[in-house]
Amino acid sequence: MTVLDQARAARAAARTLATASRAAKDAALLGMADALFAAQPDVLAANAEDVQRAEQAGTASAMIDRLRLTPDRVEGMAEGLRQLADLPDPVGDVVRGWTNANGVQVRQVRVPFGVVGIIYEARPNVTADAAGICLKSGNAALLRGSSSALHSNRAIVAALAEGVASAGLPRDAVQLVEGGHEVTADLMAARGLVDVLIPRGGAGLIKAVVVGATVPVIETGTGNCHLFVDASADQEMALNILLNAKTQRVSVCNACETLLVHEEIAAAFLPRAMAALDAAGVTVHGTPEVCAADDRVVPAEPDEFDAEYLSLDLACRVVASLDEALEHIAEHTSGHSETIVTSDLASAQRFTAEVDAAAVLVNASSRFVDGGEFGFGAEIGISTQKLHARGPMGLLEMTSTKYVVTGSGQVRS
Repeated sequence: MTVLDQARAARAAARTLATASRAAKDAALLGMADALFAAQPDVLAANAEDVQRAEQAGTASAMIDRLRLTPDRVEGMAEGLRQLADLPDPVGDVVRGWTNANGVQVRQVRVPFGVVGIIYEARPNVTADAAGICLKSGNAALLRGSSSALHSNRAIVAALAEGVASAGLPRDAVQLVEGGHEVTADLMAARGLVDVLIPRGGAGLIKAVVVGATVPVIETGTGNCHLFVDASADQEMALNILLNAKTQRVSVCNACETLLVHEEIAAAFLPRAMAALDAAGVTVHGTPEVCAADDRVVPAEPDEFDAEYLSLDLACRVVASLDEALEHIAEHTSGHSETIVTSDLASAQRFTAEVDAAAVLVNASSRFVDGGEFGFGAEIGISTQKLHARGPMGLLEMTSTKYVVTGSGQVRS
């Protein structure tokens, strides 16, 4: 099948999903979870083949971490599908409604997009998350994963499609799109067959889809996430949040990439932070003030404050004030997640009001900016745009609305 054939099949499946009951969709999600769990040996064997190829090609360790599946990660994927089954069905919800003076009733109702295409890089867990969210929200999914995860994605999608079919819903509701760059181009140009595209991955992939697609795009973004330690911060709290945000998992978009420290606390905090980061294997790239605090710090190049390292590296700068921290973040942010550690309510309020990002955190790790942690069951990705969806995209973000107008014969004068 060509990608256009797949899109037509997905469109037919989407018509069935749009009117499927919650019970039918939840049964499919549970079937997908059971099928994925049963297929774990096949999935892990396929993933081992992908990982081996990546290692032989000299792929960076952060990318291999994104690619690698373990029994716990596969079980987590299945559990995410089960959690989606427990969540309310957004389709059919009335967003708002009223009755006009002439008796005409107007309701704004949530509806699926129809066919959602997801173009993503080597994170095979995205395959299950995206398929589950699309199905629960009444959408058919066309999944365009990277060639580096091809064997993993084939095994995952085979299991998911079997689970969907076991519940009596169309197998074509979940499809893997395979092929070269021309297939991606065809998917990006399939306006009228594909309702929306969501790119998830590095800056190059996202830009290529946003610039090149004729299909509407929900833009996700890279994560140059900042942590600002204010003058009033509890140092122990700040240290714990820093280590978690930087090292809990380095290859993800909500990991901390830049540390900003208020100059009033720098003399006390920086030596503790540098020692703890060094013990965790983190290389700090700092401005001269930071280098002076610890000889293990390497000088930061100017462009490093725009970097998404996705590794055990961290940029660090001392700032003179909250204003300077806000200015730095405004200049360098990717609009993903920004954090302040402070005991001052006024500073927290200014930070949350003035920082322009999809998520702003006070005294908490940026690693919480995640669909699962937000209670969404899973996520399609983190939207850094400002139209329709922003932040972790779950079920609600995979719906649009339509107006249902009901009268009793009224005509407009």
